[in-house]
Amino acid sequence: MFNNEKRMARNSENVPDMGINRIVEGTTIEGDIKCESNIRIDGTFTGNLTTKGRLVIGPTGKIEGTIHCQNAEIEGLVKGKVYVQQMLSLKGSAKVEGDIFTDKLAVEPGSSFTGACNMGAKVKELRKDINDGAAAIAGATASATAGISSSF
Repeated sequence: MFNNEKRMARNSENVPDMGINRIVEGTTIEGDIKCESNIRIDGTFTGNLTTKGRLVIGPTGKIEGTIHCQNAEIEGLVKGKVYVQQMLSLKGSAKVEGDIFTDKLAVEPGSSFTGACNMGAKVKELRKDINDGAAAIAGATASATAGISSSF
């Protein structure tokens, strides 16, 4: 019974069953990253990160830039906008400075968040627009959420 549930959960993510991309502690990368599978960051990354899989930012991980992913678990530091299609989990050591757009949010005691958070239906509309290849999301987002603007 449990084995079937695990297989069903993995298949629902629509992510190829590949290895995890890793940026280890002590590594610094600047630029843009686009990947199809999961990624874990324990080092420092500056730029835009886009993945169709799960993003894990370890306790020593630092990202400065815009993030787009399906699911995310943050234990380290993020400075920038975070777009998560499904579930964002802020662990006790997480520090986020920037706006969050997600469907679901879990926040552990001890985590720190400075910025605006948009959840639920508005994010689902954004996800639909992104998947449809819409180019003018920034205007729709600004009108749907007071005081927040974004661009892709």
